[in-house]
Amino acid sequence: MPSAGHLTSLRVPLAIRLANKQRAFHIVLSAASKVLLLTVVLCLTLPAGTALCQERAIPPGKLGETIALGREISLNTAQHPLSKPYKGNALNCSSCHLKNGTDLNNLPYAGVAAAYPAYSPREDAVVTLADRISYCFMRSMNGIQPPVDGAMVTAIAAYITWLSEGTAIKMNSVAALGPNSMKQINVNPDDVNLENGRKVYEGQCAACHGEHGEGVKEIQLPEASPGGSPPLWGNNSYNKGAGMYELQKAASFIKSSMPYAAANLSEKDAADAAAYINSKERPDFVLKRHLPKAAPRVKLSD
Repeated sequence: MPSAGHLTSLRVPLAIRLANKQRAFHIVLSAASKVLLLTVVLCLTLPAGTALCQERAIPPGKLGETIALGREISLNTAQHPLSKPYKGNALNCSSCHLKNGTDLNNLPYAGVAAAYPAYSPREDAVVTLADRISYCFMRSMNGIQPPVDGAMVTAIAAYITWLSEGTAIKMNSVAALGPNSMKQINVNPDDVNLENGRKVYEGQCAACHGEHGEGVKEIQLPEASPGGSPPLWGNNSYNKGAGMYELQKAASFIKSSMPYAAANLSEKDAADAAAYINSKERPDFVLKRHLPKAAPRVKLSD
């Protein structure tokens, strides 16, 4: 294993220097041809446009290797050999958890682990972080529930927990959400305008996500999901059981995050765009189709 100083000398920045240059990842290429994440920079963009950032170093040994594995699976879920058997579409965890969960403004992983075990209204049960990860494979990934004690889920949980270090433990008795959960905007389903949503999509979204929501593989952004800009509807996108299929959650995400790295939509336009996207065809969610042969660990709901 190279020395710490040698690792530092091999550090390669992977950064998309946007606006105030607030975010950067640093990785290390090891001699074993594996990519080992050495440090990550977590940033919170403040209202004044400045950024509050904190660098975090990965621990050594087996724990560090597991964290690095979780980081890689989260970034490249659709193609990683440990996660590919359980996914059913072209999305990665990082398709929604921007900057692979390190952007504190957009569905961050940081702090999430401190909220679990947590009550999940959808399941009407107390669930663990590993349970929650497995549900994402069933819904957002339109796949099969993976073993909650398997290497893949453990690695993702380790990565999320590492990014949550230093956060005070505060279990959530209301919802399975962490302390940095995304601000939800108020949306009235009766007020959405699909025609305006179409115009917003065509003007602000189609260039990256495709005219027909199919995604654009040629768009490759550092720090973002590999495999191109993700599909937003159709068989390669999330199913009707996913959180993004809920109008308020989708609208809040679009308002906070889109267009990518240049969010500028009004709440009305974000809600209309979300309604338009979710009006398109996508897989149904039928619980039994997403369960493994073994019984699920906790109560699940469709």
